[in-house]
Amino acid sequence: MAKKQKADLLQGTLDMLILKSLLAQSRHGYGVAKWIQVTTKGALEIEEGSLYPALHRMQKRGWIQSKWGLSESNRRAKYYQLTAVGRAQLKTEVQSWSHLVDAIGLVLKSNLAEG
Repeated sequence: MAKKQKADLLQGTLDMLILKSLLAQSRHGYGVAKWIQVTTKGALEIEEGSLYPALHRMQKRGWIQSKWGLSESNRRAKYYQLTAVGRAQLKTEVQSWSHLVDAIGLVLKSNLAEG
């Protein structure tokens, strides 16, 4: 998949991907990006210029909270975790995404000619 296509795909789904990455455990920013990359087998790579503004926006909305801790390499890092509001938002976004995927599937399976 070309980089432009990756960016277009992520524009509407980045929040959901970040929330999902924090569902099981708290992670620092690099850990969030790495989880998404590994989970998608390298198909999606989140750039810092997209990730950190999204994390800050989500924190302002109350979906995640953060605290300072030590990373695996013993460096100071900000760890993010889901809030109850964030869990509810993830559920809403997953439902919306699933509905969209189903609708697109119907279009792709359609054998109707135009007009």
